[in-house]
Amino acid sequence: MANGTQEPFVVGSKSFTAVAINTAAKAGEWIKSKLGDINRVDTKYSSHDLVTEVDKGSEKLIRNLIMTHFPDHSFLGEEGVEPGPEASSKALKEVSDAEYLWIVDPIDGTTNFVHGFPFFSVSIALAYKGEIIVGVVYDPARDELFVAEKGKGAYMHGKKTTVSLDSKLSESLVATGFPADRNGALPINLKGTLALAPKVRNLRSGGSAALHLAYVAAGRLSGFWEIGLSAWDIAAGALLVQESGGKVTDTAGKPFHLAVRNVLATNGQIHDELQQKLVEAEATGL
Repeated sequence: MANGTQEPFVVGSKSFTAVAINTAAKAGEWIKSKLGDINRVDTKYSSHDLVTEVDKGSEKLIRNLIMTHFPDHSFLGEEGVEPGPEASSKALKEVSDAEYLWIVDPIDGTTNFVHGFPFFSVSIALAYKGEIIVGVVYDPARDELFVAEKGKGAYMHGKKTTVSLDSKLSESLVATGFPADRNGALPINLKGTLALAPKVRNLRSGGSAALHLAYVAAGRLSGFWEIGLSAWDIAAGALLVQESGGKVTDTAGKPFHLAVRNVLATNGQIHDELQQKLVEAEATGL
């Protein structure tokens, strides 16, 4: 955790990480209080990607809390952006020059939430000059909080997280997602799924990219890939994986940065093998 003296994690006496943790926990509590009280469901982008008033309320709560502490910082949240890949890329570009940028997904796994399937999370990241320095992913259903600070490791409830030791795809539990973009990202991801299913120990698709990344960091999964994600899905989780000793790139194997939409995150040991299989299946999306 930030010790109160080290830049760039602290402004004055305020720890960025403490604010991120506190904000994620408060948003998680609020989301949990709304379970079973889903009054109205709007459809966003496609029927696979449902959004409720809870999404919007959670983001408002997060934005207000962060801006109270850091009024000069910039903020990129999913709810402020029109659905679809073009809008996501444009929104990121508009804030790409910000010195401090908070990148937030108020509920990653909205569809799960709407159906009462307990696999969703709050994702909060802070980038400093384009580089992620704080990442928090909170799972309210399990009360699991994953935290990373650049250069200081990653933790789950104070215990250091480390990636799995699996060295071969055939020994690995790997996750992916089924994107809402049915015409673009989904068919590509299905190609990768078809190619990888026989090669891995097994495949999972929980429906929250942020939690999948947290699970790679915690060693529960050895790898995760998905086509067509946005910065708010990946930012916090990417730092968790890196600070746990894992590797994050795009699906072509190039270094991760905030504009990456096709992501590959692993324990490092199976990275090249998994990446190669995606290339062979023409499933990188690039």
